Amino acid sequence: METNLLKALINLKNTTNFSLPAHYGSANRMNSMGVALEYFIKDAFCSSLGIINIADKDQKYSKHLSYIGNANNPPDFIIKQGDAVEVKKIGNPNSSLALNSSYPKDRLYKDSPLITDACRQCEEWETKDIIYAVGVVEEETVKSLWFVYGDCYAANKLVYENTREKLIEGINSLEGIGFSKTRELGRINRVDPLGITYLRIRGMWGIDNPMYVFNYLSVEQRVPSIVALMRKEKYSTFPEEDRKKLEDQQLVGDVRVKNPDNPAIYLEAKLIKF
Repeated sequence: METNLLKALINLKNTTNFSLPAHYGSANRMNSMGVALEYFIKDAFCSSLGIINIADKDQKYSKHLSYIGNANNPPDFIIKQGDAVEVKKIGNPNSSLALNSSYPKDRLYKDSPLITDACRQCEEWETKDIIYAVGVVEEETVKSLWFVYGDCYAANKLVYENTREKLIEGINSLEGIGFSKTRELGRINRVDPLGITYLRIRGMWGIDNPMYVFNYLSVEQRVPSIVALMRKEKYSTFPEEDRKKLEDQQLVGDVRVKNPDNPAIYLEAKLIKF
């Protein structure tokens, strides 16, 4: 694995310009600041923040990433032989994250019906750690950026799947309505007398952003601020050289976070901030 979250953090620590147009031109060129933020984060992982030409950036992505996703299926990208990353842009620190049809993930699972075949086949894998990269973007500038591993943030997938299955069961139990099989919560066919109208029933998941969820850690909100949170055992898997670069600058601290499956239990974790 040639890159990882700690290398991305080191790259961001050495970056002085957090204005997205400065890196990627006009908002029209990137279609939206959300797309620009995704490029910014990929550049942090791929050591390409100083590269201006998009084609040259793509060459760096090909070197370090095994999968680059699309707007409709998670994740946004996968590091070669490493973690999956889901990027979310919000307008202020109080905004929640819109996950649409994809419920929160403690990990990325190969058998998930929400991912593409290209994602499943990008390399040999069964499960991957997933990072939620959440950026507050105001006036086209990154004000704060949080990287949180899913197993610190989301419950076990069965929690969400059980809720979904109960909803599907309840919807399908309604009498006098013609349902058809679908990957969504439900689809009702032939709603009108002509039988030409259908109704799609979709789930729209959302979750509080990590700045709110982990406010009990009392992280100082600088501008710009970069924060990363992971379990202690995950931190120990990173190369010693990368850990030392951050530790030598006194950027790494020990914290305890609530277990997403049982908040009565606290997990030993590492908090990186600057």
